[in-house]
Amino acid sequence: MAEEVLIWQALNRALDELMAADEDVFILGEDVGLYGGSYRVTEGLYAKYGEWRVRDTPISEDSFTGLGVGAALMGLRPVVEIMTVNFALLALDAIINMAAKVPFMSGGRLPMGLTIRTPGGVAKQLAAQHSQRLEHTLMNVPGLRIVVPATPQDAYWQLKQAVLSDEPVIVLEHELLYFHKGPLDPTAPPPPPHRAVVRRPGRDLTLVAYSKMAVLAGQAAERLAEQGIEAEVIDLRSLSPIDWQTCVDSVARTHRVLIVEEDCRFAGAGAEIAADLTERCFTQLEAAPMRLAGLDMPTPYNGTLEAQTIPQVDDIVAAAHRLVKEAS
Repeated sequence: MAEEVLIWQALNRALDELMAADEDVFILGEDVGLYGGSYRVTEGLYAKYGEWRVRDTPISEDSFTGLGVGAALMGLRPVVEIMTVNFALLALDAIINMAAKVPFMSGGRLPMGLTIRTPGGVAKQLAAQHSQRLEHTLMNVPGLRIVVPATPQDAYWQLKQAVLSDEPVIVLEHELLYFHKGPLDPTAPPPPPHRAVVRRPGRDLTLVAYSKMAVLAGQAAERLAEQGIEAEVIDLRSLSPIDWQTCVDSVARTHRVLIVEEDCRFAGAGAEIAADLTERCFTQLEAAPMRLAGLDMPTPYNGTLEAQTIPQVDDIVAAAHRLVKEAS
């Protein structure tokens, strides 16, 4: 039976169940112990499982991520928490050169059951160095899987699937979604972690989004419906791999696609999605895929300016009107 929980609670529950079921599952990162981790996700686990399985580390992202790689090579199931995706820049050698490459270079003889959880995205006035979106960097790394849950149910499912996988998985959690509430049914059978989902059916255009932008796209679709435009909303749920078939099936119904992302427009996820959907759906599109993305600039500290650098619900609604008008 489903219950209403916050996303951080869904993640915490997933970790608790995984650690109770398998002693090889352990957590490491900065302040994951007594402090309870970023946004309370590891709260209570230190008291329950002890310091050997919930290990606080120094500020040394490359070192403790590399330690996670080594533990995974030994057959353990480490869950590395990087306090913010901005600090993941310091751990890229361990992520890109080791976690993503070793399974391939060993001919599959060395699986990599490594999960890296990290908050990211534009939060509230954290400024340029702490409000980065790095999915474009991670998407360009063969060998990595990247999931982007937007609901408590997906956060629960996808974290459990990540920890049980023999491949390295990055769980990108948006900082402004941790206190987003929604239903969680732990007994419901999960879809594959990369499977996209149609959050709302529609006939006039397709909104493709992920993470927090999937939530905003849903709100925009409700407003568009009041104005006579039925938008279909696709939550990608995964950025590597991407479930193209769900997107193609939607475009076949609507013939228009608007891609909404918080990352910068230049060379971002939206650029890849637009290019691929153009190749796959060229004869069915009534207009070129449109992108609505963050501005190509560092995130400003000022709250008003910050909001103007990333898509808002009003922006999605206005872009949808332009796309429908252009294609009419």
